Amino acid sequence: MTWFKRKDKNIVTPTEAKKEVPDGLWFKSPGGKIVHTRELKDNCYVVPDENYHVRIGSKEYFEILFDGNVFTELDAELTSADPLHFTDSKPYPQRVVASQKKTGLKDAVRSAVGKCNGRDLVVACMDFSFIGGSMGTVVGEKIARAIDYSLTHKIPFMMISKSGGARMMEAGFSLMQMAKTSAKLAQLGEAKVPYISLLTDPTTGGVTASYAMLGDFNIAEPGALIGFAGPRVIRETIGKDLPKGFQSSEFVLEHGFLDFIVDRRNLKSRISQLLQMLS
Repeated sequence: MTWFKRKDKNIVTPTEAKKEVPDGLWFKSPGGKIVHTRELKDNCYVVPDENYHVRIGSKEYFEILFDGNVFTELDAELTSADPLHFTDSKPYPQRVVASQKKTGLKDAVRSAVGKCNGRDLVVACMDFSFIGGSMGTVVGEKIARAIDYSLTHKIPFMMISKSGGARMMEAGFSLMQMAKTSAKLAQLGEAKVPYISLLTDPTTGGVTASYAMLGDFNIAEPGALIGFAGPRVIRETIGKDLPKGFQSSEFVLEHGFLDFIVDRRNLKSRISQLLQMLS
């Protein structure tokens, strides 16, 4: 059994010459499938064979939608104030700064204008990694300004929602964004500028109750969680057990709240088809 024993106990490879496996080289799906991250990216972050749509953010959606990943970001430097001087475990401004450092984002939404298969498109995309994609004043303002840009230039607008709902640290100011964005979308509708709403996993709370459900086309990704309140709150409110999977995009489509479900790998082509049809 001598081949199991190291004869020379001196380590001959210098530490600086050692190679380590990079973090995040492999992804394990909920079904247990192991996928190389390069393969996952090439597949629009959808696990092959399982059709599991991995949660992604604005960076990845912009890569998927915009031709050559070329776009102009709108209002990139807007950041949250502290209108209520909110303090929980730590002051709200500190939490915002910590989230900005962790994610590299200014807030929970980014907006940009570019071309999707040669057609102009304004996209506002939420990032769940920033305080759960919560909707605060900056989110509402950036979406409103993106809609204004669409109105001014007569360019179709697309909203990609991914949110836990209103931002509690801004309380009433956050809830006001529901009315603000809805009013802006009404102006967009009056001007007959198309609005496409994409609901991704998860889309909940005040976001669902406002701009996420106001599209000329309301579409969603497979398996996305879509709802207003959580299952426990609804169960306690109505006093009844709920159907299995009642907040999935498939259930919501079946009950008439969506126009269709689109696989992320087909998203760009479906969006460009809609734009061509609407033009």
